[in-house]
Amino acid sequence: MARNGRVVAVLGPTNTGKTTYAIERMLGHRTGIIGLPLRLLAREVYDRIVALRGPSVVALVTGEERIVPPRTQYWVCTVEAMPEGMGADFVAIDEIQLCADPERGHVFTDRLLRSRGLHETLFLGADTMRGTIASLVPESEFIRRERMSELVYAGQKKISRMRPRSAIVGFSVENVYAIAELIRRQKGGAAVVMGALSPRTRNAQVDMYQNGEVDYLVATDAIGMGLNLDVDHVAFSALAKFDGRRMRPLAPNELAQIAGRAGRGFKSGTFGVTGDARPLDDGVARAIMDHSFTPQNKINWRNPALQFGSIDRLIQTLEMPPDNERLVKAREADDLRALKMLGQVDEVFARCTDGPSVKLLWDVCRIPDFRGISHAEHANLLEIIFNDLHQRGTIPDDWLARQIKRIDRTDGDIDALSKRLAFIRTWTYVAQRKGWTKDESHWRGATRVVEDRLSDALHERLTQRFVDRRTSVLLRRLGQKEAMVADVNETGEVTVEGEYVGKLDGFRFRADKGAGGAEEKTIKAAALQALAPQFHLRADRFYNAPDTEIDFTEQGGLMWGNAAVGKLVAGSDALRPQVEVFVDDVAGPEVAQKVQRRLQHFIDRKVAALFEPLLNLSKDEALTGLARGFAFQLVENFGLLPRAQVAEDVKALDQDARGALRKHGIRFGQFTIFMPLLLKPAPTRLRLVLWSLSKGLSEFPESPPPGLVTIPVEKDAPDGADTMSGYRNAGSRAIRIDMLERLADMLRAEDSRGGFEAKADMLSITGMTLEQFSELMQGLGYKAEKGERVKVKAVDAVVPKDGAGTADTADTPVMDVAADAPEGGVTEVAETPTPADTPAEVADIPDAGVAPVAAEAAETPEVPDGVPAQSEGEVPQGTAADAAIAETEMETFYTFTWGRAPRGQQNARRGGGGERPQGKGGKGRPQGQGKGRGKGGPRGDKGGDKAKSFSARPPRKEKPIDPDNPFAAALMGLKDKT
Repeated sequence: MARNGRVVAVLGPTNTGKTTYAIERMLGHRTGIIGLPLRLLAREVYDRIVALRGPSVVALVTGEERIVPPRTQYWVCTVEAMPEGMGADFVAIDEIQLCADPERGHVFTDRLLRSRGLHETLFLGADTMRGTIASLVPESEFIRRERMSELVYAGQKKISRMRPRSAIVGFSVENVYAIAELIRRQKGGAAVVMGALSPRTRNAQVDMYQNGEVDYLVATDAIGMGLNLDVDHVAFSALAKFDGRRMRPLAPNELAQIAGRAGRGFKSGTFGVTGDARPLDDGVARAIMDHSFTPQNKINWRNPALQFGSIDRLIQTLEMPPDNERLVKAREADDLRALKMLGQVDEVFARCTDGPSVKLLWDVCRIPDFRGISHAEHANLLEIIFNDLHQRGTIPDDWLARQIKRIDRTDGDIDALSKRLAFIRTWTYVAQRKGWTKDESHWRGATRVVEDRLSDALHERLTQRFVDRRTSVLLRRLGQKEAMVADVNETGEVTVEGEYVGKLDGFRFRADKGAGGAEEKTIKAAALQALAPQFHLRADRFYNAPDTEIDFTEQGGLMWGNAAVGKLVAGSDALRPQVEVFVDDVAGPEVAQKVQRRLQHFIDRKVAALFEPLLNLSKDEALTGLARGFAFQLVENFGLLPRAQVAEDVKALDQDARGALRKHGIRFGQFTIFMPLLLKPAPTRLRLVLWSLSKGLSEFPESPPPGLVTIPVEKDAPDGADTMSGYRNAGSRAIRIDMLERLADMLRAEDSRGGFEAKADMLSITGMTLEQFSELMQGLGYKAEKGERVKVKAVDAVVPKDGAGTADTADTPVMDVAADAPEGGVTEVAETPTPADTPAEVADIPDAGVAPVAAEAAETPEVPDGVPAQSEGEVPQGTAADAAIAETEMETFYTFTWGRAPRGQQNARRGGGGERPQGKGGKGRPQGQGKGRGKGGPRGDKGGDKAKSFSARPPRKEKPIDPDNPFAAALMGLKDKT
C-alpha cells in the first residue's frame, strides 16, 4: 500500500482517551479501518460507532464474527482479521505495544510495518514503543497523551476488606473461580470476566457489575486491553502467569496495563495486591504510578512474503530471520506447528502439489486452537477439514451439522458450558471463511444461534454460583440489637457493615430493592443516619460546581451528572421559570435552599445566554408604538410568530418600525416572522421546555434532531409545537422554517395560477423525492396534479443567438442547503401586489400567510427581431420528435397550482361582494381574456389591437404601497419627485 498519508503514533498510559481519539479521527474520514487486540473490545468499539453512525455503514470482522453491510465505510476488526489492500483513508492499530507479545506479536509488527491509510495512520499504545516506531517507521509523528487521573498504590488488602467497585485479577480459570466464590460468601457476589468468554456472556456479566447488582469484579488480565469499566481499585491476586510455555513474572509495564483500569475519566484510582501475592517492590510501584518503563527495543517478526510452491518452501519462508536489529524472529506459533505436523501426513503431502493447494493448507492451519485439548487433536481436526475442502471444494453439510449438534446443549455446569463454547468457536470461525461451506449464510446463523444459547446459559450459571445479594453476615447483624455501622463511598453508594444497601442519587437516598419488610426499614434508618453529614458536603460541592456539570432534560428535569436534583416549573414570566428541588427531608431546609439557589442561578444564566437576542428586544426602549407592541408579541412567542396570526399588524408597520425591528435580527418571512439565531438546536431545546411549561403540558414535545430539513409530523403533538420546534407542518412532514422561506423564494418566481413543475433546486433544498415533495406542497395549500408522459432522452438544445440557454437541472447534485444559505438562513420577502389579471377566485383568497405571490399569467413570448415566427405544429430543430414518439418509457410528473380557498373565506375577503382584486396600477383584468396572448395583445393597455372589456364592478381603491418592499419604496420616491 502506498505510504503517502500522515503517520502518527499516539502514545501514553491507560485512561488517556487514545481509543476515543482514534474513533473520532476515523469518523472524520470517508472510510477507515481500526484493528483491536480483543474480540470483546472490537464488539465494544463497534457498538459505539454504530450508535454514532448507524449499522448500515459499520462492519465488524473478527475470527468468529462477520457483519459486513453493503455500504460499509468503517471496519472494526481484530488485528488478525483486518482486511488488506482496501485502500481505506484511515487505518488505526490499537495496543501497538503487543508487537512484543510472544504469541501474537508478529501480527502486530506486520501491521506496524505494512498497514497504512491513504490519508492518515494511527498507532495507539504505550510510550515504551516510541524508539522502535521511530526506527522502523521514520516518517512517524508522535503525540504524547497524559493520564486524565492519578493512579496510586494502596498496598496489600485482604479480600474481606476490599472496598466496593473493586476488580480482583487472577491469571487462571481456577484462581478466578476461587476468588469469586470467596467474595460471594463475604460480600454478596461478583461478576466474572475472562477472555475465553463469548462477547455475549462477558457483556451480561459486565452489565451486572456496571448496574450495581454486584460491587466486585473478578477477572483475568483480559480487562487490561482497553475495556472501559467503572473500577475504583484493582487488586492483583498473583504476580506471575502461564504464557503458554512457562510460568513467568509479569513485567512492570504489563502490571501497569492492568492496574490502569482503575479510575476512569478524571476520577483517580488505586491498585494493590491481595491474597497470596507479595507486596510490590517500591521501584515497581513507583514506575507504575509514574508510567515510566523500560523501552521496548525488540519486537517479534515473521516474514509476510510467503511462497506457496511447496510445503517445505512455505515453512522456509515462515522461518526466515529478520534483517533489522530491532526485529526478532517470532517463536513457533500454533499455525506453523500445525503446518509442520500436517506436512508429515502422506495424504496431505500428496495433495499439496501446486500453489493453490499449499495456500489452502495454510489457511486451514490458521484456524485457532480454541479447544486447547492437545496439538495432535487439533492437527487431526485440521486434516479432516483440509481433505474435504481439497477434494470436495466445501465441508460436507451433514458432517458439519453433526459436529454442531453434539455441542448444542445447555445442560451441565460452568466447566461443561465453557468447553462447549470453546468448541463452537471453532465452527463459528470455519463458517466465517468464504467458500468453505455451500451455504455460508445458513451456517453462520446456525453457529451464532448455538453460541448465543450457550452464552446465555453460561451467564446464568455464573450468576447462580457467584452472586448472593444478602450474605449470611448481613442477615446475622440485622437480627441483633446493636447499632449497625454504615458508610458512604465517594460514588454515593451506601454500605452497612460493608454490605451494599442503596445509593445516594443526587440528594435522595435510593434503597436497595432486594430488601423487604422490617429489613428494609432497618437498612434505610442506618443509611440515612450516615448520610446526614454527606448531604451538607454534597450541597457545598454542588453549589460550587460549574454550569457544565448541570443540565436540563427535554421534559424539564434538572440533572447533576446522572442524578436528578430538581425540575422546572412555570413562573410568572415564561422566560423566567422557577425550580423545584429533589431533596430528602432528612437533609434539612438549609441543604434544600442551597440546592434551590444553585439551580435557579443555572437556569437564569441558561435563558440569558440562549435567548439574548429576545431579551435585548424586550429591553429596547427605542421601540415605540406598533413596533413595541409587535416586539412584545414576538417575546411572548419565544421569537417565532406565524405570519398569518399577525398579518394585519405586519401591514400596519411602517418602514421605520420595520427597520428598528430588523436591527434585532428579526426576519419577515412569507410564512413566519422569526429570529434566525433562535432556530439553533440549543435555543430550540430550551424553547420547547419553556413553552411547554407556559402551556401547562404534562408531557413535553421533544426537540427534533439537529440538521434535518424535514421531519415527520407528530400526530398527537399539541398545537403550536411545530412552530416552537422551528418547523411548519405540511402534510405528513414538517419543514424547517428557514428552509421554507427559501422554498417560498423559489415558488414566487413560478406561475402558481397556470401551474408549474418542481425544479431540481426545490427537491434539493427539501431533500425529498418528487412524490414526497408533492405531499409537502399539498400541505402548504397547493394542488398537485399527477400525470405521465413519454420520457424523451436528452437531445441537443436550441441555442438562441445571444448564447443564452436553459441550464439542464437533471443532474443537479443534492447540496447541503445550509452551506449556501444567506445570512440569517432566509431571504426576507416583501409584500407583492396581486397581478392585474388574477382571477377573482384566486385573488379573493384571504391572506393567511401561506399563499404564494401569483406569477404573471403565462403568455406567448414575443419573438425577437430577426427570428422567424414558428408556425402551428412546427417542431423546433433539435427536439427529436421522431425519437420522442418512438420512446416508450414513461415518466411521472406533477403540476402544482395554488388551491382555492373555501367559499366562506372568499366571501369574507370580498366583504360580501366587494371589489375584484386589482393588479399593478389598479387596473382590473379584462374579462374573458385567456392565458395565451399574441404579440399584438399584451397585458394592460400596451397598445393591443383588440377592444378591451372591463368588469361591471366599480374599481378598487389603489392598494397602498408596501413599505417593506424595497422596489415599492423606490417607486414611492419616484412618485414624490413627479
